[in-house]
Amino acid sequence: MQRVMIIGQPGSGKSTLALQLGDMTFLPVFHIDHIHWKSGWVERDWAEKTRMTLDVIEQPAWVFEGGHSATWLERLARADTLIWLDLPVVLRLRRVLRRSLRDRGRTRPDLPDGCPEQIDLEFLSYIWRTRHTSRAKMRGLYDGADPDKVKYHFTSLRDVHNFLSNLQTALAIGNLGIPHR
Repeated sequence: MQRVMIIGQPGSGKSTLALQLGDMTFLPVFHIDHIHWKSGWVERDWAEKTRMTLDVIEQPAWVFEGGHSATWLERLARADTLIWLDLPVVLRLRRVLRRSLRDRGRTRPDLPDGCPEQIDLEFLSYIWRTRHTSRAKMRGLYDGADPDKVKYHFTSLRDVHNFLSNLQTALAIGNLGIPHR
């Protein structure tokens, strides 16, 4: 586990899981939102996002979460582990709304400075509208991954918690080749 790719729809917990994995494994964590957005919620152009993403995946080790699906195949080719957070849309909408209220006016760690959390009805609508098409795209990536990739498909919060618990145990006994604390 040296290069971990995390995919999932908004509100699935990608950023949280990435930070937890980074903390446990000492791997550097990269959030696609740092690449996608500039300060003030200004979207970077496609070519710049692609270049920045490819720069990250050339590094020897990482936990990289998020979209920019145009680079998924390149990311997957470099990854040794693929995690798909495939949580129900109602749970994801509730989580996005809760974090929007909780963090309103503050910038989360997975966002660049100058991008304060806000309630965004257009974003909530996007989550609902793309619940099937985005999931199908992720299913295709997951199912098409080479057999040498370690793959995890989590459909519940319990799945994620069990994975983290098992990982913590494996790290504690030195079972992953990663120095433990």
